[in-house]
Amino acid sequence: MASYNRVILVGNLTRDIELKYTPGGTAVTDIGMAVNDRRKSATGEWVDETTFVDVTLWGRTAEVASEYLSKGSPILVEGRLKLDTWETEGQKRSKLRVVCDRMQMLGGGSPGGGSGGGSRPQRQVSDPPASTESNSPGQRDAQPTGGGPGYEDPDIPF
Repeated sequence: MASYNRVILVGNLTRDIELKYTPGGTAVTDIGMAVNDRRKSATGEWVDETTFVDVTLWGRTAEVASEYLSKGSPILVEGRLKLDTWETEGQKRSKLRVVCDRMQMLGGGSPGGGSGGGSRPQRQVSDPPASTESNSPGQRDAQPTGGGPGYEDPDIPF
């Protein structure tokens, strides 16, 4: 039987990011996201429903998020669901979380956090798969779009 585990969420951070490092030196952070849904109830009134989701970011994605995002920042994350299980005082507990493969910062804001005024380009960040070399052909680091050096080059084929 085939299976597919993919999640795409757009929401806002519920708290500031605390970046940590594993003993091996890999950056990691757990963020909280609030994802809002609005629908009409049976009585015809609009009802807002908020779902809170825990998301784990690894590597360069975690570092970029901690540098540019703060509580309330709008983001898009794409990843996979993972079930965490543990035992507390004899009771088994479990929780679904998203392990992020790709993160997109949304909206404007100033470097250093927040979603205040200004107009910063959207930036997409994703960590390369662990099994490939970072210098492999076709594999590039995410770059901000527009306005930078080289964008006026007439030899760019677009």
